Amino acid sequence: MIMRHSMLSVALASGLLLSGCGGGNFSDLQEFMEQTRARPAGAIEPLPRFQPYEAFTYSATSLRSPFQPPIKIDLTQPRGSQDIKPDEDRVRQFLEGFNIESFEMVGILSNDQGMQALIRGAGSVHRVRIGDYLGRNHGRIASIEEGRVDVVEIVPDGEGGWLERPRTLSLPERG
Repeated sequence: MIMRHSMLSVALASGLLLSGCGGGNFSDLQEFMEQTRARPAGAIEPLPRFQPYEAFTYSATSLRSPFQPPIKIDLTQPRGSQDIKPDEDRVRQFLEGFNIESFEMVGILSNDQGMQALIRGAGSVHRVRIGDYLGRNHGRIASIEEGRVDVVEIVPDGEGGWLERPRTLSLPERG
């Protein structure tokens, strides 16, 4: 019974609230609409014409990176050698797929088998030893010392021969 009275009172209150919305006097709204329609229509500006985008083609990809130190060449000796050339038949190692500039030496391990360097690059830290290859220029690890890894790369000399270029990865100093 109480539930029925509360539902009846809610229905009655809703009816009273909705009856307040029911006056048909919209003259102010009708007048505003007529004034708006009476105004002259505005002109829409045409869209601006844009020049088509021309893609830039970088043509210096085969040149030396400006961030690499230049190769020091002794002009008194013949530049390339027919004895020096990369071994194209050997199986390429994983770290040869990345530029040597992307690698950073982060530590050294030493055990009965010799010294191994820890190199960060290619998304993780890799353990390398003497004779391993890294970098895109046939870089072979020549020596591992306390704070550095010496790498010898084989690069073309531009005249059909090859040059050996020494590179060093050093352990960054903590300061």
